[in-house]
This record gives sequence, C-alpha cells and structure tokens, in this order.
Amino acid sequence: MSWTDEKIEHLKELWDQGLSTAEIGRELGVSKNAVVGKSHRLGLKPRPSPISGKAPEKAPKPKPKPKAKESTRVMDVIDLGPQMCRWPFGDPGDDDFHFCGKTSVVGKPYCEDHCAAAYVTKSSSRDRDRSSANR
Repeated sequence: MSWTDEKIEHLKELWDQGLSTAEIGRELGVSKNAVVGKSHRLGLKPRPSPISGKAPEKAPKPKPKPKAKESTRVMDVIDLGPQMCRWPFGDPGDDDFHFCGKTSVVGKPYCEDHCAAAYVTKSSSRDRDRSSANR
C-alpha cells in the first residue's frame, strides 16, 4: 500500500472532520492501523481516546530536583558509586525518586537491610509460611 499525495490530503481532511480512524480507513481503502500509523508519522493532532473519551495528555516536563543538604542527600543513579546500595525508593516518574546509597554487601547491589528484603531463602520463606499459618 502506498500513500499518494492525494490519499494523504484526503486523510488530513477526514481527520479534521473528526471521523474515526476506522471510518477514514474504509473511505481510503486501508486498515484502521494504517490510518493511525500515518497520522502519527504526519504529526496530526491526537484524537480523544474512544475508550475514555478524554484527549491524550502530554506528560509534564520533570522539574529539576532541589539540592539537598549533604547529610540528608537524596541519591540519584548518577551519584551512586560501585559499592553503593541501588535499592529504589518511590516511583521513577516522581521528583522525590531516589536510591538508598548505603554501602552495599560485597557482590550484591544492595545494603545488608535491602539484601534481607530482596533475597529470600527457602528456610526464611518456610518460617514466614509457618508463622502466618499459626495466626
């Protein structure tokens, strides 16, 4: 399937009229997915979602993180050295997302506390199962 200049202009007109991608596809003799892909490549204005009825929102630009005092410093991934705990805190999209940064256990990416949470042995999982069964 090739997009001729005429088909592209017709696509733009139908898009501006608010027709659905399926309707545009039927009109042009192409699939709905072909319409979606071409409209995306052309940079046409995003359409409201047929599921939610809302127009797609652009993600806000992340704000620069404020510099914390050295004693309470929040660790970014670029701040982590080779022997520093990489246990994440929070959501990566949030401004306060950070890593633990304590000294890691040799050969592990986490400190002692976070290794205990990350690496569960058979005996510790059995103990946990027994204690929950006794409740």
